[in-house]
Order: sequence, then structure tokens, then C-alpha cells
Amino acid sequence: MLSRALFNRALLNRTLRWETGLALVVIIVGIVGAASSPQFLTGNNFFNLGLSYGEIAIMTLPMTLIIISGEIDLSVASTLGMSSALLGVLWSDGWPMPAIFAMVAVAGLAAGAVNGLLVTRLGLPSLAVTIGTLALYRGIALILLGPKTISNFPPTYTDIAVNGFPGISNLTYSAAIFVVLAVVFGVVLHATPFGRSIFAMGASTEAALFAGIRVKRIKTILFMISGLISAMAGVLWTFRLSTAVQNNGTGLELSVVAIVLLAGVSIFGGKGSIAGVVLAVLAFAGIQNALLLTNFNQEATGVVTGGLLLVSVFVPNAASFARRLRELRLFRQQS
Repeated sequence: MLSRALFNRALLNRTLRWETGLALVVIIVGIVGAASSPQFLTGNNFFNLGLSYGEIAIMTLPMTLIIISGEIDLSVASTLGMSSALLGVLWSDGWPMPAIFAMVAVAGLAAGAVNGLLVTRLGLPSLAVTIGTLALYRGIALILLGPKTISNFPPTYTDIAVNGFPGISNLTYSAAIFVVLAVVFGVVLHATPFGRSIFAMGASTEAALFAGIRVKRIKTILFMISGLISAMAGVLWTFRLSTAVQNNGTGLELSVVAIVLLAGVSIFGGKGSIAGVVLAVLAFAGIQNALLLTNFNQEATGVVTGGLLLVSVFVPNAASFARRLRELRLFRQQS
């Protein structure tokens, strides 16, 4: 009887996990979207989803690790824009594309290193640091390109960005890259000592330090990975639009953070999963796409993103909020 009770409790806990709820949301979005538009569940629409949200999805992966560690990186979209501007400038100056890729990667790593060092070595809050570098990197993009627009990239690269993956015509290259990176990040986060260290840091930095975890080094590495991935997303973004301008990717950081929090990753650190992020990407992209197909006012889609962000913060912490209210009420009664 006891073993059956334990089994039933474990099954109930698994059923009620945030990821299970997200899976149900994805199914509901699919049903409602199909009912709203016959185009929703078509292969062509899936391809367009991959094109529209591929770069955003890619940037959610390093953001997930950073938030689980107890930090945040709001400069991801500006790093994307800076790398796009750098790509355009170097190409217009006659650099070969392989050398440009190397320079963009170095720039992304450097941008992430600046964030990481300011947070870990100077002890500054990551929220303030990355808001500052958000403006800094966007300013560098403006200095690099100014009002210029570079759009004479070779078709060899721009065609890849808008064509289907070989053998899977409805899968874009950016979506395929996201799938591969999701597997890699999932293994690293959930099946390695490095991933366990990330969870430990998010749960308690002091306890992680006492356990011998090199908190500063790991967090710096996470920010550098975020910079690198964001820079590579900038390359994909530039080739997809076949255009390098200084404001590429403006505002994408809000969508990235919204998806990660929708995935059940705790804004306070220490909790989250890559499986949840994958489901959140599907839910977020599906909701936005369904609204697009139903002629929803696109200028108001920010309301949806903001609403999802608030729900993602409030619902997982509702029990904690309720407990604090009860404690406050009890304290007032006693005083």
C-alpha cells in the first residue's frame, strides 16, 4: 500500500509539472490555431515559423542557463545587432566570409566577457550591467554602420538562410540549429557536473562557494557563451533578411526573456529545464503566429508578450506570494 501511494504521488507530481502544462498549452494552441485558420498546421506555415523565430529560439538556450544561475543577460539582442553591423562593414570592406565569421565570433565572445567580468569581478548586478551594455552594443552598431544599409551579400549564404534543410524541406537551417543546440544544452545542463553547478549557484551562491564551485568562472563562461550564440544568431538574422542595418534585432530581448520564463525557469534562479524551453518556444511562436493568421493588430502583439511574461512570473511563484501575504497578515494581527 505504501509503495503504491508513493508511486501515485510521484505520478501526480510528474503530471502536474510545469512542462506538462506547457505541452497542453501547445496542443490547445494547435487546435485553436487550426480552427482559426486552415493555414496554421500546414508545412509552409511551419517553415515560416522556423524563419520568424529561429534566431529568437537559439538565443533562449544560453539565456536559460544564465537565469538558472541567478543572473540575466538583457544585451542579447544588441549583441545580435552589433554582430550584424560588423558583418556588413567587414563585407563591404572586402573581407572573405570565413574571416568575417571568425571576427564576429570573437566580437560575441568579447561582448559576453565584458558582461561576465563586470558581474563577477566587480560584483555589479547583471540586470544593471546588461541594461548598460544593451545600449553600449547598440551604440557600437550605430557607429559601425550609421545610416548605411549593406545588402549585397552572396546568394550562397542568403539562400541557405531562407531555404529548407536538406531532406526536410519544411525545416529551416535556424530551426535545425536550434534543435541541435537544444540537445547539447540539455545534456550539459541536466547530465553533467557543469550543469549541476549552474543549478547550485542559482539555488544559493554562498552554498555553491562553500561546495568548491568556481562561481565567478562559470558565470563568466555562461555570459561568453551567450555572447557567442547571440553573435551567430546575428549572422543568421542578417542573411535571412539579406540586409545589415544598425537596428537589426531591436527589442528581441523581451521575447527571449518571455520565452525562458514561460518555460518555467525561475527568475530567482535554481529551477528550469531545456525541455520546458523547447515547449515554450513552440507555445510562444504558435500563439503569435495564430494571431497573425487571424489578422490580429500586429502593433498590439506586445500586449501578448507582456501578458505572457507577467503570467510566467506570477503563476510559478503564486504559492510563495500567498504564503508571504499570510505571514504579513498574521504579523499585523499580532502587532
